[in-house]
Amino acid sequence: MTEPDRADFWDDSPSGHVLLTSEGRIVAANATFAAWLGYPRESLRDRFFAELLTVGGRIHYETHFVPMLRMTGALDGVTVDLRAADDSRLPMFLTANVKPASGANPELWRVTAVDAGDRRAYERELLEQRRRAEAERERARSFADTLRRSLRPPLLSPPPGLDAADHFHAAADEDVGGDFYDLFPLSTDTWGFFLGDVSGKGVDAAVITGLTRYVLRSAAVFDADPLHVLQNLNSVLRQRLEVAAHRMCTVVYGNLTRRGSGFDVELASAGHPPPLLLGADGQAYYVDTVGGQAVGLIENPHFLGVRMHLGPGDTLVLYTDGLPDARVGPGPERFDDDGKALLRFAATHSPTRPTGIVDAIRALLAELGSGVDDDVAVLALGVPGPPARPESAGGGT
Repeated sequence: MTEPDRADFWDDSPSGHVLLTSEGRIVAANATFAAWLGYPRESLRDRFFAELLTVGGRIHYETHFVPMLRMTGALDGVTVDLRAADDSRLPMFLTANVKPASGANPELWRVTAVDAGDRRAYERELLEQRRRAEAERERARSFADTLRRSLRPPLLSPPPGLDAADHFHAAADEDVGGDFYDLFPLSTDTWGFFLGDVSGKGVDAAVITGLTRYVLRSAAVFDADPLHVLQNLNSVLRQRLEVAAHRMCTVVYGNLTRRGSGFDVELASAGHPPPLLLGADGQAYYVDTVGGQAVGLIENPHFLGVRMHLGPGDTLVLYTDGLPDARVGPGPERFDDDGKALLRFAATHSPTRPTGIVDAIRALLAELGSGVDDDVAVLALGVPGPPARPESAGGGT
């Protein structure tokens, strides 16, 4: 094998090579570097390397390039713009190291330049892609927020003698879940209310959610019996939309009718977590609605009905499963894994008015932080009574 031509490797390398004195003067430049800049090689000799840089590149060269070489003896890459003979700009990726002085030979800086035009275009494209992604994310966030607002009542208008409070917590800004609730008049002395959750997320879930709210209101006007309301909803979702099991809906529907100093409540549950009753006596209870089946799951589901009375100081709390299913810490543990944590939490705040328990739940969700990985809707209804005791500072499990 013949000896490789080192001079040819230096001159015609795919990279530009430059030797500098420690003061930054050019000692030698290869043909590739001179051709890129459009200068005769001889005209580059003894010129200061900084003269070939743009103003911004020169500042970077003097404040970063030179100090790094003098301190460490090497520079592992910096992108600058070189000025060509025709005053055009050439983006270059520079690396360098120092050849220490030895005997009569002075210190030299070895500089290698690689055309960074493609790299600069790639970086610009990355920035543009990032800008477009952020704009798209903002559009999705705005769309999701608008869609979520359309699925909730703009204002709760409870009947005289009843307090109401609500809260909606979105687990993700750019996604739309299926949580919904409402409170509305049916007659001069009866009001309807509901809270539920359509399985899944996204636009499809939002469409089913909007239809569910509309059907619940319409069905209640046609026949206010809570069990019949849920049966009518199931018929619409099954027969008209042929909703698959993954688009099932859990919901609690109820009517409020004034009686004496409080309200009679007639509830029907379709597989939804049981409501909480915070009694005027300071106790907290689950309303016994366990056993109903979700709407849209089968053709003839079983729904569970229950009657109760809200007296002065009593508060009824409905919520979606994003609350009890919230993660606690980094592991798989859930807030209400034992089925009692939420009840204990409610008991620490009983008795209280609807705004009190909703504020406490809002604070709990904030404490759980990223562990709340599903949307949460809360609706609290209560009859004003004697002043509630002050809220405790903890409120945890």
